[in-house]
Amino acid sequence: MKCNVLNRTIFNRDNLDILRNINSNCIDLIYLDPPFNKKKIFDAPIGSSAEGASFDDKWGRKDIKDEWVKTIEGEHTELFNILKSLEFHESHYCYLCYMAIRLVECHRILKDTGSIYLHCDTTMSHYLKLIMDCIFGMKNFRNEIVWDYKKISNTKGKKFNRRHDYILFYSKSNDYTFNHQYTEISERKKELIKAGYNTKNMNGIKYIYIYDEDIVKKKKIKLSKYDKIVTVDSTKGTLQSDIFNINNTNSQDKQYVGYPTQKPIILLEKIIITSSNEGDIVLDPFCGCATTCIAAEKLNRKWIGIDISVMAYDLVRQRLKKEVKQNLNDWGKKVNYTTKAPKYDDIGKKESGYVYIIANPLFKGKYKIGIASDPKKRLNSYQTSDPSRNFKLVYSKKTPKYKEIEKHIIKNYESKYEWVKGKLEKIIKDIENFYIL
Repeated sequence: MKCNVLNRTIFNRDNLDILRNINSNCIDLIYLDPPFNKKKIFDAPIGSSAEGASFDDKWGRKDIKDEWVKTIEGEHTELFNILKSLEFHESHYCYLCYMAIRLVECHRILKDTGSIYLHCDTTMSHYLKLIMDCIFGMKNFRNEIVWDYKKISNTKGKKFNRRHDYILFYSKSNDYTFNHQYTEISERKKELIKAGYNTKNMNGIKYIYIYDEDIVKKKKIKLSKYDKIVTVDSTKGTLQSDIFNINNTNSQDKQYVGYPTQKPIILLEKIIITSSNEGDIVLDPFCGCATTCIAAEKLNRKWIGIDISVMAYDLVRQRLKKEVKQNLNDWGKKVNYTTKAPKYDDIGKKESGYVYIIANPLFKGKYKIGIASDPKKRLNSYQTSDPSRNFKLVYSKKTPKYKEIEKHIIKNYESKYEWVKGKLEKIIKDIENFYIL
């Protein structure tokens, strides 16, 4: 499906609102560097370009909505069971609920040829791997990339100093874009290439590594029948492994803006080159200081960034001017800023879902308004939490406008925790009238 978001757009809003309204199967590559559940607050240093940027990486019940959990329970049973098994640890459970509902949407909007790279560290990487296996499928797991940022952290206590993060790489199918990368040719290897060949004796066998057959022929090297010949492509380095040795950013770098968790642009360039082609669409749902957007721009990709902070828009403009040398007043080079969720281009092609109303006689004059692919499954999920099984499905309607209708009702009625207060007949009438608009 055609993407319903303009190239070079920064959304300043909760990314779930945006992800839920992006057309299905239209994004080529997603990179996300979300909160890590580090149980602390991150602040950008005073005097840096990102001064004022801050985010709270501590998680509790206040950070999740009942609607997220019910959506997962009703539509993703295996995923719900994994989350439920971790409910004893409130911080982990709440963080993973927050991540899971967003990763479900990331899967939906990716093209079948698309890939996703989830940045994390040892805090939650093993739990996130389980979540990703459920959503993307274990067979679509490609790599656990180790980013060795070389600078050793000052770890306290009886343990080794840490100097790496993880990046979980999944594709949506077997037919995914992958352009092989090679590590830079070392000075030693350059010398060997110049010489034309190199020999090594291992276990009594002489191995001859040939870098240039013409040079070898000119030197008239004598070979025995016991020699092992290995022809090496001298134009390339070694195939990139799943360990990325890339220095972290520091205050001396041109790209440095002081953002608390800024990642080096080389890291993003390597990912973008590998898993997309020129003209493809790259999305970063936690774009922060906009490194993904800048890397995509430099590599002739289209890009979309989402962040809860307005600072993402300011930083992407600053960095485009400084690092890409772009005059943002030129026609066609502007950055689009919006706080509004996108709208589907083609309602006829948009997937349909149900808007439902669930009632319980214990809550007179209040109704659960929600959306689901199967409202009966959603009802069952509510019933399991009520021994008396008093919940009843009093209304449901399948429509491509299901998300818009839910937002319309929640916005126009007094509501709390997805419970809407009002007369049932009026709520249903408002839904029906919205449907025919």
